[in-house]
Amino acid sequence: MPKTKAKTKASLSPFELAKSRGFQALKVYHNMVKARVLEERLIKMSKSEDGYFWIGGPGEEAFNTNLGYLIHKGHGLDYDYMHFHYRQSATLLALGMPMIDAIRQMNTKVTDPFSKGRNFVNHFVKNEWNVMPVTSPIETQYSIAPGTAWAQKKHGGKGITIVTGGDAGTAEGDFATCLNFSSRPDMELPILIIVTNNKFGISTPFEQVHGDRVIAKRADAFGIQWDCVDGNDTVASYNALFEAMEYVRFSRRPFCLEAHVSRLHGHSSSSGAARIQSETDCLEKFESFLESELLVEKNELQAIKAKYEEEALLALKQVREEPYPDPSTIFDYTYAGEM
Repeated sequence: MPKTKAKTKASLSPFELAKSRGFQALKVYHNMVKARVLEERLIKMSKSEDGYFWIGGPGEEAFNTNLGYLIHKGHGLDYDYMHFHYRQSATLLALGMPMIDAIRQMNTKVTDPFSKGRNFVNHFVKNEWNVMPVTSPIETQYSIAPGTAWAQKKHGGKGITIVTGGDAGTAEGDFATCLNFSSRPDMELPILIIVTNNKFGISTPFEQVHGDRVIAKRADAFGIQWDCVDGNDTVASYNALFEAMEYVRFSRRPFCLEAHVSRLHGHSSSSGAARIQSETDCLEKFESFLESELLVEKNELQAIKAKYEEEALLALKQVREEPYPDPSTIFDYTYAGEM
């Protein structure tokens, strides 16, 4: 099925179009910087006594920040449900997560609001915002997400389900399950199926895993509308997400969106987490755009980064003084307890 096309006036540039849809360039930029600074701090923690293992999403800030700002946040079926994976820190920050909470999880402190220090970093869950638990086994969220979408279809309203995952995991059956269950005749579900394609599965190149070159095009076989976007282009990402979410929200049908993103520090701390200079940096790209549009000056960019670096450092100093989980609580929240 052909991709949906934006219904736009020829006179509008992509930036003007985004602004007409609520895009706030400097707000988005602040969150992108905050997310990058957070991930860089988490990486440093993984190389010291402050953490054990890191995995995250530096390089995905442009796409994931815009996603966060477009979500209808709240609790219950009238709001959007989120089934994320572990590269979603920019989205959580855009939703309103304090930077310190990710640092608490990295430092395995009991003050970690997501797992009380029992899970590794970027494994979010927040019931008040409909953020479902991030799982360590990859891509299981693709087979779980149709459940909330089905509930929303039966409930009515404008709430949608959003599920994200990486390109490598789409080789698993969960992704096909999601496409199939979301597109059954007369039972189509209001779900946005997102694939963030960073071109690698740990150390295996995308081309060695997939016979196809456009993952989202698999949606054709299920009669699902789809699109691809350059996830390193902040403005294009906003417009693509806006159009996809509006389609799902008002048609109550599924949509598959593939975003081509960068992986700036490799898969995780297990692969060293060193900066990969050959990868395109969405943050640097957006900074150049902001300067070209005369929206910000170089010294302002430096001040913004310094502000968030100070916030991250102060948060780490505070977290270091917070307690670890008591060993006696190791089975809490694992079993139901006395019935």
